[in-house]
Amino acid sequence: MEAGRQRQGRLWSNLKEVCDLLHIPAAVSMNTEELLFQHVQFKTGQRVHTIGQAFDTLYIVNSGFLKTVLIDEFGNEQVLSFPMKGDMLGVDGIHTRHYASEAVALSDCDLILVPFKKLTALGRVHAELENLMYGVMSRELVREQAMIGMLGALSAEARVARFLISLAERFAAMGYSSKLFNLRMTRHEIGSYLGLTLETVSRTLSAFNEIGLITVDQRTIGIKDPDALKTLRRLPPSRSRAKQNAKHKADADSSGDGQVLATV
Repeated sequence: MEAGRQRQGRLWSNLKEVCDLLHIPAAVSMNTEELLFQHVQFKTGQRVHTIGQAFDTLYIVNSGFLKTVLIDEFGNEQVLSFPMKGDMLGVDGIHTRHYASEAVALSDCDLILVPFKKLTALGRVHAELENLMYGVMSRELVREQAMIGMLGALSAEARVARFLISLAERFAAMGYSSKLFNLRMTRHEIGSYLGLTLETVSRTLSAFNEIGLITVDQRTIGIKDPDALKTLRRLPPSRSRAKQNAKHKADADSSGDGQVLATV
């Protein structure tokens, strides 16, 4: 965050900067400059918190990309979410005072620490801030519920299409290109998140590429037809895809969009 300040060799942000990151208004009744929250950096692959660890902190993503997972008794992972800039994680620890999931950095990350005791103490004095934070937590819950509804209602192809559109929209909200971005998660992790196998995800991405909805270059995805992805229910049969692919090649526009590649 550009508007951070150094203190005791660490980066800190004030309350207004934290609220801006969360896309909520700063509590007008508070002196936001006096309330500082520490940043902590995590390297790719590092765990932010583990299942069963004592809960004491909420985390706000300032930069980078993470995954949250459940792990069963056999060590199998179920991906729950892919937090990125402006998202809050650790909320699942509030009820039992132990984190119910594990958070892992998928890229180098900068997180802002919000000690829960500090937040609750502020909330007792400033109800406005408490209500705003409840709103952020509710927003995360609504996103998870939408994903559960999608898994039950859509075909495998439609799930992958909606996932790509969701990522594109989130990158756009952060000021990056919605047409060209890098996937920080693996095909296996996408499959775990969407309730699909690795093979199904890979096959679906290849089919989208074949009919001209996207371009695929390893982890780089180019969105060519967002409207079609938003409304897609199922893929057409392979013979129809071949005809559609030929038409796309004939009508292809060679000009690029010139937008910045998102590598968050």
